[in-house]
Amino acid sequence: MRKKKPLPLVADFEITGVAAEGKSLGRWDDLVVFVPYGAPGDIVDLQIDRKKHSYCEGHIVRVIKPSPLRVEPVCEHFGVCGGCKWQHLPYQNQLQYKQQQVVDALQRIAKVDLPAVNPILGSARMLCYRNKMEYTFSNKCWLTREQLDSGEEFADRNAAGFHIPGSFDKVLDIKCCHLQDNIGNELRLFVRNYAARRGYTFYDVRTHSGLLRTMMIRTASTGQVMVVIVFGEDNSAAIHEVMEAVREQFPQLTSLMYVVNLKVNDSLGDQEMLLYSGRDYIEEEMEGLRFRVGPKSFYQTNSTQAYELYKVTRGFAALTGNELVYDLYTGTGTIANFVARQARQVIGIEYVPEAIDDAKLNSRVNGIDNTLFIAGDMKDVLTDEFVTLHGRPDVIIVDPPRAGMHEDVVNVILNAAPRRIVYVSCNPATQARDIALLDAKYQVTAIQPVDMFPHTHHVENVVRLDLKQKENGFGD
Repeated sequence: MRKKKPLPLVADFEITGVAAEGKSLGRWDDLVVFVPYGAPGDIVDLQIDRKKHSYCEGHIVRVIKPSPLRVEPVCEHFGVCGGCKWQHLPYQNQLQYKQQQVVDALQRIAKVDLPAVNPILGSARMLCYRNKMEYTFSNKCWLTREQLDSGEEFADRNAAGFHIPGSFDKVLDIKCCHLQDNIGNELRLFVRNYAARRGYTFYDVRTHSGLLRTMMIRTASTGQVMVVIVFGEDNSAAIHEVMEAVREQFPQLTSLMYVVNLKVNDSLGDQEMLLYSGRDYIEEEMEGLRFRVGPKSFYQTNSTQAYELYKVTRGFAALTGNELVYDLYTGTGTIANFVARQARQVIGIEYVPEAIDDAKLNSRVNGIDNTLFIAGDMKDVLTDEFVTLHGRPDVIIVDPPRAGMHEDVVNVILNAAPRRIVYVSCNPATQARDIALLDAKYQVTAIQPVDMFPHTHHVENVVRLDLKQKENGFGD
């Protein structure tokens, strides 16, 4: 085989900006170079790892002169685990970059008339803000460069932590994660150390064997805590021993559940959740409303910011109490139930049947009787016939997955012609694409970014679209 030409080490490379996926960038040989964990203003020695016709990728070998923006990351695992890629940047700068990401996407992709973008709503908590964490147990822990260079032998290769990006079979053993309240660290370390003392096996993803597989920890703003431990072997005696140890060590748990997953993949949607102690749900609270969250339920992972996001959504909807509202991609009906008191009726549509069951339950427990929830694929359920049957909506709220809306769904919305659309998105790029399609009848009248995930490049954005005057019958 022809040998690849070695790629160079570039001295005194300057990081000049931020890029997609949380990376930074600079220029070399008239090519843009994308670099992880850089800060604008850094002067570094940079190893080029990949060279294409129009761009390069590289990594920092040595920081010669750090950017004045750089701050010391809180986490000892920064730069290895793959999460919190902006911990080395001040939070105010993170917010600026996220705001610009929204502006760039809407201007570059939507290419429609836009109002000024409102200043992004920052998160009150920059650490310990996640209400859901998922950890993986593995018998093949990832060894860092420092560990390998030390020459030390590592007999214990068990790990409880996160998959290394790009290495499906390697897991970084996490000592302390700052994304969730410390109960998450206490639970993970207890289960890891207890199992190691008892000689229980950690999962091997290549041989698909091992007792301990994954663990999910959910916390709520109400103080309630759920733990779900997934086992890779059907060993009832060992499972009972682990579960009982957790129950005794953590009597404050609201819900303790387990799963025996003998499949090759880790997905749990088709697996039976078995209750060991407590209840099979925890509760979130928002303006006196209680939302039940089960082990398979979707709920925004930053509870405090979810409230801010929903308030923006409700405000953009500008409800008076007389409107028929469609809530598309309703999930467990959180937004639908949140706005129901200000609407005549809310109809929610969602693909996942279990989520619809949760949505109906959340309406019942809160005494809300003006909601209707329907399960099915959005492009199949939301048709012109559906609109004829249930009535033309006055307002449509959409909160689709990262891929955005199917074009068939956009066309039905255009045909239904509600007075107003509120579009909630976790991906400004696909949101902008859909806004370009909606421009046939709608104009963007308000834009509000919301930061749900500090120290990451992810940003939530809410856009209000109003029916153009001529479509309302006021124009030609």
